[in-house]
Amino acid sequence: MKRAGQRGLTLIELVVAFTIMLILSVMAIPLARVKLRAEREVELKYALRDMRQAIDKYKDACDIGTFGAIKQGSFCYPESLTILVEGVKTQSVDGKKMKFLRRIPRDPFTHSTEWGFRSMQDDIKSESWSGDNVFNVYSKTTERDRDGTPYSEW
Repeated sequence: MKRAGQRGLTLIELVVAFTIMLILSVMAIPLARVKLRAEREVELKYALRDMRQAIDKYKDACDIGTFGAIKQGSFCYPESLTILVEGVKTQSVDGKKMKFLRRIPRDPFTHSTEWGFRSMQDDIKSESWSGDNVFNVYSKTTERDRDGTPYSEW
């Protein structure tokens, strides 16, 4: 029983309040993980889309002869992603460089700019790169999405 003029919480009230807070925090942790994974998936989709569009633009420019003679076996695909960032000299009189990417995007799952490459000659599911050209890029993470599909197959 409380005396007149006394204020504050009893020990039982404090224990109940902290228990409720603990239960709510434990419920929030899985939701935060799901949200973080969803954000990483969106980042991965954008990074892959940007790099693949840059590869396609390079291929289109090469096919119309913008860069002059092409390397044998490259099928007009870039030799690396750094070429897309640094640029390629055009056949024009002024010799300007044509750039396709501002920078190599960071993989949100591996936290690096190291990506897996597939060349035109490689198998679609291949994990090794022949080094001839960059036809496609993929994430090197071993993680899988909610459906069980590896991110390396996106």
